[in-house]
Amino acid sequence: MPAGAERAAPHAGGRAWGRAVTILSLLEGRPLSEASKEMNSARIPSFYREMGAALATVHQIGQEAYGYVTDRILDPRFDNGSYMRHQFAKKLAEFKVLGGDGRLHDAVARRVERDGALFDNCGTAVLCHNDLHEGNVLVARRPGGWEVSGVIDVENAIAADPLIDLAKTDYYSLGRGEPERSALFEGYGPLPADAVERLDLYRLYHAVELWDCFRSIGTVGPLGGIADDIARLAG
Repeated sequence: MPAGAERAAPHAGGRAWGRAVTILSLLEGRPLSEASKEMNSARIPSFYREMGAALATVHQIGQEAYGYVTDRILDPRFDNGSYMRHQFAKKLAEFKVLGGDGRLHDAVARRVERDGALFDNCGTAVLCHNDLHEGNVLVARRPGGWEVSGVIDVENAIAADPLIDLAKTDYYSLGRGEPERSALFEGYGPLPADAVERLDLYRLYHAVELWDCFRSIGTVGPLGGIADDIARLAG
């Protein structure tokens, strides 16, 4: 359920008690992250192709500003450059407070300073799922084999550059390889001319954000690998 929304039982007449309500549908299936253990690995890229197509469909929904989405856009920013510089500054501040390597912090800050003009190449915000990974894609076994049955977990939705969404799905495909990446982009469709550079900058953002998340909840195992990603992407 999106942050800021509450479940509310209807009173007589079917109206909620003056509160925001999310209505959910029951979807058949299991998370791809779980079901994939029972599949031939050659089948996985086809799901990434469908994930790319799903993102492309979501990204057709335009937004009037940039920011976190509940029943409105919180703290809206009206251009992608100011939004992403704000987001990087916030995540880097968290990184520092949580004990992140100061050299990595400074390397990321320099990369944003050097290449942040790329953010301005996005002229319009769109709706972004912002968490489309294998754990949030449901698949069901049908007579013809496994099929995607739905996408879940929209509580991280943002209004932003569509490439930040695509970059997160790509970065969170940890453990997958080139077949899945190629299928993801094939399913998504045509990209802007600066996509390679912009996607790299967004992968860096997601790496810092993920490091902060794991460190804040005391999950230290993945931190070294994520720090290596940060160093590579900030270079």
